[in-house]
Amino acid sequence: MSKNSSRTAGRHFLQIPGPTPVPDRILRAMDMPVIDHRGPEFGRLGRRVLDGIKTIFRCAGPVIIYPASGTGAWEAALINTLSPGDKVLMVETGHFASLWKAMASRIGLVPEFIASDWRSGADPAKIEARLKEDRSHEIKAVCVVHNETSTGCITLINEVRKAIDAAGHPALLMVDTISSLGSIEYRHDEWGVDVTVGGSQKGLMLPPGLSFNAISEKALGSAKHSTMPKSFWSWDEMIASNKAGFFPYTPATNMLYALAEAIDMLHEEGLENVFARHDRHAEATRRAARAWGLEILCNEPRHYSSSLTALMMPAGHDADAFRKTALEHFDISLGTGLSKLAGKVFRIGHLGDTNDLTMIGALGGVEMGLSVAGVPHKKGGVQAAMDYLAAQATPARAAAE
Repeated sequence: MSKNSSRTAGRHFLQIPGPTPVPDRILRAMDMPVIDHRGPEFGRLGRRVLDGIKTIFRCAGPVIIYPASGTGAWEAALINTLSPGDKVLMVETGHFASLWKAMASRIGLVPEFIASDWRSGADPAKIEARLKEDRSHEIKAVCVVHNETSTGCITLINEVRKAIDAAGHPALLMVDTISSLGSIEYRHDEWGVDVTVGGSQKGLMLPPGLSFNAISEKALGSAKHSTMPKSFWSWDEMIASNKAGFFPYTPATNMLYALAEAIDMLHEEGLENVFARHDRHAEATRRAARAWGLEILCNEPRHYSSSLTALMMPAGHDADAFRKTALEHFDISLGTGLSKLAGKVFRIGHLGDTNDLTMIGALGGVEMGLSVAGVPHKKGGVQAAMDYLAAQATPARAAAE
């Protein structure tokens, strides 16, 4: 039998921290004829998703849906609320926080970066201290990443809100939930967030292509005074059209069918159950990592992500070489280390439409990959994960009546 083949049997294990595998049910929902985006049928679809997505952000105010990546929603959040030369306070929690800061500079804002070692979430005490120094209130917004996809560290947003309030500062709070929405508990209204940024391709289980701004009344007030140039990203035209379920330009119609299905699926499982499932799979992954003897990049347990886990490679071993071996031998894609973490870490995604068996299969691919690649490790990571998940097991399906 030939060693080479043009076909790999079975499904590919896509264990990067997004885009995540798209469930068949959502693929089927997208498989619809394109309809008139000015007609009554579309208006009903528009209202369905515009109302439904609020239940995922847990907000009462408007949520803008853009046909764009999360990067577009980053820009929309900034240019709708701020003016050229405004100062924004950001925290260097990882690669994506750094990209948001670079964007702020490019569009004419003045970002100030609180440095970190990329091994924890944002420190609310440092945010509070800096805001207290800003007696003239030159800082107009605080921007933080809820779940830093490059590091596997979360920021506790409710604590950031308390820090801003303790400083008595009027700055807007903007939060990136691109890799946490639909995976980790999030409460836009309750936590006093002014603009929440989201994306479709991770916890929402959709293909890339939609992004979101959830908006508070305070942010809407700031938008009235913003002088940043904007057209495609403008909130006012969107909000006006959205009232009847329509959009000011051609929307991603079939992606909206998929979004409606995803919202239904999340509620059928129950959001609290969704979050608990992600917590469980994250803990199983960490137990596997400890059994292997690999160090978890996030060194603050309160900041462990339930969307992904980033693992550090032993000295002298390249993470990308290991990832290549795992892909070639076991058809599993793992997340790469980004920017200053390149070659030093690999990331295991455990978000989206995953179950216990998915995670055991993925962790099995990692353990076998470590062995084939010659990466120093101990055996038993998969067993540690299985022991934990078995102890946590509950019926996966409701009992038949």
